[in-house]
Amino acid sequence: MGRWRLAAALGSGVAAAAYWRRALTRDGALAAAVVGSIVFGRGGAPAAGALLTFFGSSSWLSRVGRRRKEGGALPQAKGARRDAWQVLANGGFATVSIALGPKRGGGAFLGALAAAGADTWATELGLLARRNPRLITSWRPVAPGTSGGITPEGLGASCAGALGVGLAWWLLGGGWRGVPLAVVAGLGGSLIDSWLGATLQALYRCPACDEVTEEPRHRRCGQPTLPVHGQAWVTNDTVNALATLAGAVIGALCWPTAHRERAVR
Repeated sequence: MGRWRLAAALGSGVAAAAYWRRALTRDGALAAAVVGSIVFGRGGAPAAGALLTFFGSSSWLSRVGRRRKEGGALPQAKGARRDAWQVLANGGFATVSIALGPKRGGGAFLGALAAAGADTWATELGLLARRNPRLITSWRPVAPGTSGGITPEGLGASCAGALGVGLAWWLLGGGWRGVPLAVVAGLGGSLIDSWLGATLQALYRCPACDEVTEEPRHRRCGQPTLPVHGQAWVTNDTVNALATLAGAVIGALCWPTAHRERAVR
C-alpha cells in the first residue's frame, strides 16, 4: 500500500509541475497524474524512467522553434500544452500494458511508449527541417506539418526519440535488449502513424483564408472548415493512439526474446 501512495504522490507531483510550467492543461494534468501513478506503481524504476524521458523530452521539444512552427502552413492544432486526449492517446496503451505487470506487459509498454516518443520527436523536429517533407504514400512534396509527410531529419529524430525511451528503461534496470526493442517498435509505430495520417486522417480547408488545417473550425479565422480528405472521426489523437497500439503489438511480439535476458521484477 505504501508503494502505491508513493507512486500516486510522484505521479501527481510530476503532473502538477508540468501544469505549472504550462506543458499540460488542467484535464491533461489530471490524466497525466493517473497515468504516472499506475506506471510508477506497477512498472517500477525502468518504466518510470522511460515515461519521464518521453514526457520531459516531448515537452521540451514542443517549445523548440515555437514561432517557426506556429507560423507554418499547418501549425499544430492544439499547441504546446497537452490536454487529456493527447495524454491518453500517447500513453493510454502503455499504461494498460504495464498494469498487467512488467513480466506480462513490459514489452507492450515499452513498444507503445517508444512509438509515442518516436512520433513526437519526428513531428517536433521534422517541422524545423529545411526541406519540404514527402508524403509517405506517393512521395510527392507536401507542406511542412502535413500529416503523412516524412523527411530524413524526421526519421532520424524518430529513431532518437525511441532510443531515448529504450536507454532510460535499460539504465534503470530493465535490461539492455529493451533498447533495440524500443527502436524497432518506435520506428514501426511512427511509420504507421505517418501512413494513417496520409490515408485516413481528416483534413480540412478554411473557406475564409483557403488555408489547409486539421481542425473542423479554423483557430486563426474562427470559421467552420470544409472537409477535403480522410474520415472525420480520425483525428490526430486517433492516429496517435493507433500508432502506439501498433508499437505495443510490435513490442509484445519482440518481448519474449528480450524477457529471456532479464525479467523485470
